[in-house]
Amino acid sequence: QQQQQQQRQHQVCQRKQQQAEVKASGKLADEPIMSLEERTTVMLRNLPTDYTREMLLTMLDAEGFSGKYDFIYLPIHIKTKTCLGYALVNLVTPDVALSFWKAFDGYAKWVVPSETVSKVTWGGPHQGLMALMERYRDSPVMHPAVPEACRPLVFENGRRSPFLPPRRMPRAPRTCSEEGQCWAQHGGAVWEVSRCEHSSAC
Repeated sequence: QQQQQQQRQHQVCQRKQQQAEVKASGKLADEPIMSLEERTTVMLRNLPTDYTREMLLTMLDAEGFSGKYDFIYLPIHIKTKTCLGYALVNLVTPDVALSFWKAFDGYAKWVVPSETVSKVTWGGPHQGLMALMERYRDSPVMHPAVPEACRPLVFENGRRSPFLPPRRMPRAPRTCSEEGQCWAQHGGAVWEVSRCEHSSAC
């Protein structure tokens, strides 16, 4: 009996340690750990802030990746209408993701004046098309008040495809003033909803 009690205590300690590791990694408790050979979602960093979603799509296609990605999201600051300098891209296979990495890690052939050099990292904690759509389907970026050019895009065989419908009405997006006041916008109305320490993006 004492041995069984010790085993149970050991199992509890193991579970707590696993939960701590999951929390530290930013993953969901039920999300499987994906090996490098299975990953398809990358984050393209250090983009010029003047870049738009259409510029990004044109760049990807020009570098030989037309039809090789099925999800793209370039976060745009609601107030300034500038991008936040990074984009999430999901490639159709792990091999294509590695090719994308080689092509864009250290990329600097921008169509706007900029001295930045891009860097590619793995996207996380969400990997794969379905995980990304589930992540954003109820996000404020899908609210009717958000311009279409600010939203994630989904593709099938190189053509734009409908996004998963939201399970509930997404909350209105927020913009933040320099004083830290956070505002919500919808239908031409603007109201203060909270105070924060950082600016939001659509």
